Amino acid sequence: MAELPVPELPAALSRCSGRFTISTLLGAEEGSRGPYAPSEGAGCDSTHLSSSTLCTRTFGYNTVDVVPAYEHYANSNGVGDTGKGRPSLADLHSILKPDPGRCHTPPSEPQRSNGLPEAGPEEAAEEPGGAPAAAPVRFGWVKGVMIRCMLNIWGVILYLRLPWITAQAGIALTWLIILMSVTVTTITGLSISAISTNGKVKSGGTYFLISRSLGPELGGSIGLIFAFANAVAVAMHTVGFAETVRDLLQEHNSLIVDPTNDIRIIGVVTVTVLLGISLAGMEWEAKAQILFFLVILVSFINYLVGTVIPATTEKQAKGFFSYRADIFAQNFVPNWRGPDGSFFGLFSIFFPSATGILAGANISGDLKDPAVAIPKGTLMAIFWTTVSYLVLSATIGACVVRDASGSLNDSVAVGSAGCEGLTCALGWNFTACAQRQTCRYGLSNYYQSMSMVSGFGPLITAGIFGATLSSALACLVSAPKVFQCLCRDQLYPLIGFFGKGYGRNSEPIRGYMLTYLIAVGFILIAELNAIAPIISNFFLCSYALINFSCFHASITNSPGWRPSFRYYSKWAALFGATVSVVIMFLLTWWAALIAFGIVVFLLGYVLYKKPDVNWGSSMQASSYNMALNYSVGLSEVDEHIKNYRPQCLVLTGPPSCRPALVDFVGTFTKNLSLMLCGNVLIGPRKQKVPESWLMADGHTKWLMKRKIKAFYTDVVAEDLRSGVQMLLQAAGLGKMRPNILVLGYKRNWRTVAPQSLEDYVGILHDAFDFKYGVCLMRMKEGLNVSRVMQAHFNPTFEAAEHPENGTGSRAAPGTDPTSLAGEQQASTIFQSDQGKKTIDIYWLFDDGGLTLLIPYLLGRKKRWGKCKIRVFVGGQIHRMDEERRAIVSLLSKFRLGFHEVHILPDINQKPRPEHIRRFEELIAPFRLNDGFRDEAAVNELRQGCPWKISDEELDKNRAKSLRQVRLNEILLDYSRDAALIAITLPIGRKGHCPSSLYMAWLETLSQDLRPPVILTRGNQENVLTFYCQ
Repeated sequence: MAELPVPELPAALSRCSGRFTISTLLGAEEGSRGPYAPSEGAGCDSTHLSSSTLCTRTFGYNTVDVVPAYEHYANSNGVGDTGKGRPSLADLHSILKPDPGRCHTPPSEPQRSNGLPEAGPEEAAEEPGGAPAAAPVRFGWVKGVMIRCMLNIWGVILYLRLPWITAQAGIALTWLIILMSVTVTTITGLSISAISTNGKVKSGGTYFLISRSLGPELGGSIGLIFAFANAVAVAMHTVGFAETVRDLLQEHNSLIVDPTNDIRIIGVVTVTVLLGISLAGMEWEAKAQILFFLVILVSFINYLVGTVIPATTEKQAKGFFSYRADIFAQNFVPNWRGPDGSFFGLFSIFFPSATGILAGANISGDLKDPAVAIPKGTLMAIFWTTVSYLVLSATIGACVVRDASGSLNDSVAVGSAGCEGLTCALGWNFTACAQRQTCRYGLSNYYQSMSMVSGFGPLITAGIFGATLSSALACLVSAPKVFQCLCRDQLYPLIGFFGKGYGRNSEPIRGYMLTYLIAVGFILIAELNAIAPIISNFFLCSYALINFSCFHASITNSPGWRPSFRYYSKWAALFGATVSVVIMFLLTWWAALIAFGIVVFLLGYVLYKKPDVNWGSSMQASSYNMALNYSVGLSEVDEHIKNYRPQCLVLTGPPSCRPALVDFVGTFTKNLSLMLCGNVLIGPRKQKVPESWLMADGHTKWLMKRKIKAFYTDVVAEDLRSGVQMLLQAAGLGKMRPNILVLGYKRNWRTVAPQSLEDYVGILHDAFDFKYGVCLMRMKEGLNVSRVMQAHFNPTFEAAEHPENGTGSRAAPGTDPTSLAGEQQASTIFQSDQGKKTIDIYWLFDDGGLTLLIPYLLGRKKRWGKCKIRVFVGGQIHRMDEERRAIVSLLSKFRLGFHEVHILPDINQKPRPEHIRRFEELIAPFRLNDGFRDEAAVNELRQGCPWKISDEELDKNRAKSLRQVRLNEILLDYSRDAALIAITLPIGRKGHCPSSLYMAWLETLSQDLRPPVILTRGNQENVLTFYCQ
């Protein structure tokens, strides 16, 4: 623990309640401060620390450290977030200084020893300024989830189609259909339970669960179609209710207008009433749902009572004979009839009645504890509805025969001749209508069998009303809740208007009105047969993605996947996702294709827009896993020349300062190899480490905005060379390590401090020592486009020689790092089309082929694709044809497509006298003029000036110096109008070629050239091969 030296406080400080400040080693400012919660009665009532930390009494000690508490972890998103109230690492690690000038004690409440808030953690976290005026309405697992899910699962299929399915498939296969459907919903329920208990669940329901698990791409697409499907489902359930009412009106000859318009009138009035209930608030909506629930329960009880009441003659004529074993045995086996008479045909009809398990999760924001309510309520709803389906199919299959005429005249004496079938032993002859398939009653023919069996028929009608209206109301509430969360996340344009909430429950009134208009529109169509299959497929899409979310989160092994609900299996979740997709195509294949098409379109839009959200999805974890596995796997693969890739460490400094260097390397490494932008922050660590933290994210965003696929890294060092040495040794991971050092040419080498010149050339020597290839780039206008960003680049590396030519925007020290990405991007030659110019390669010395490879990769890009590549090599005048054929043959074996080869026979001719004089004038300030003294005397003269050139060193390197002068003449003659010049970089022998002489070579070689010059030297190992193994 970091203890404060309270006993040693001066008297002045004791009167100031023990106020302290920290002067951090990281140079943090001491101006912004705010309180942490102190403990009551502490000897140090309050303490000012660099990150607003108060001295607290913990375990009897006055200490900066605090005990674990809820508020330290509330509302934290990023990995680097410091929890509210927790001291930062700097507060615990840095030096304390008394500060008697700040002597006020901020108000705070005592810290609790258990670390948990006394009440209202959610409200306290969300509204720290004060308690809300009225607490929002919250529901428990029974009222909020179980009842709501049961009502949404139960529907008209339960009353009107399940008896008919039992007649077709028989009790055995009907149970199999029910259990298969329930298996999918149960697995989905387990997946929902796991996801909803893996952290705090807020409003948004299914969309929230999927988007926070799989990310905004899949979450956004499924959220939009799920909200729309719920809105249309309101119309579908309302029309089901309206059709039932219309049928009752027809029976009594009381139609309002005509059958079709009656559905529209009744539907619009009904959905308007449901909207009023929803707008009255969640509390009234919950009360209405309970009413519907009670109505359905009464209708069930009414049906079960009816099965044990002895059958009247009228009911026997319609096929009801109360419980009989022989009827049960006959109905136990299937009897397929009609076009839908198949197992999967009946399965597709029944399966929608098992859906609706998401109704509770969709109002997750209105639950007291979603992590408890969603698993418990959803699974209990699945259990009880499954029991009701199984009981209903078994009881009605044991009471009612498949065919009955309904005519009282068909009663016969037991054992009468000409009577066939089970009913003959019961005194009824339905043989005639059964053979002609004209029976009006019986399980196979009469959809109202439940109503006929029940003790009081109108209660079954009331149950149908309750099932349809409760489902419509649940969808009317679900759609706006899901849509509101989607709107607030701003993944799609033009929908943010509907994200506003009203009242203490943040009710989405605008969303209610939009859902109402969509529902009314589809009710007025009054033809939902085409849209209904698409709705079912949208719900199945949600099931598939929920199961896949659970599987994906489990398979990625992310430490953040810690659901408190343990009774799930990742393989069961994968099975559930697969089966959901299969069922989509079994139900309606064309609707499944439409649903997938819409999902893919919305997914593509979000992928294209790349919304700025970070939810810690399993897709992020999966990306990490894949990268880790491939990187480790790559380490096990032996390197081969055919798979060589130029992996570049680019000394850009801040990338925005040298855009041409970034664009050049980014052009030939994009989608091909590694690019790492390195920056050396020179200065004291306590000043530069905060700068590194502050600016790194901005530089990465700048690269992303420029569409450069590269990494950014920086190091803090006392000088440039030691920082580059760190990068050369430590950059990369496994086989993903740089093998080429790319840097800009030091234009101001003649005017900078001599040690800076020595460091620059020393970096080239270090690169060769570490077996790096070197690529040095020079442009006539320079590389550095910054003007006053003195705090963000290293003047030791390259100060702008002509700052007035810079194109970078002005930025003062302390600029917000995120503003770097928002700055206007400087354009460079590497971003424009080069047309039909030439790329000239001067392959003067064999470096392993790197001098050829980089221009080849550059020429493969679209902007450079029209350029003709010319290769120049040295040779002898009397062997020009022979040497040209040899080089052409070699290049053809490399398959580079270089066909224009030029031999330079005059490369060793003596340069022009004026050019020689210019070179001598260039090196004159750096000469020792020692008169060819011995080595000891030279070393004494050069004491402290290692860059000076002795007469002997100049004489030994005279031929090489003249070669650079002559090469510059050749470059000006042949490549004045080229788009790019690539030439082999000369090497100065370490310890025998002073840095100033070497820089004079580079200066002479590349001066007065308009196109960019790339001086390249490989590490003398092959990067090209003409073998296939």
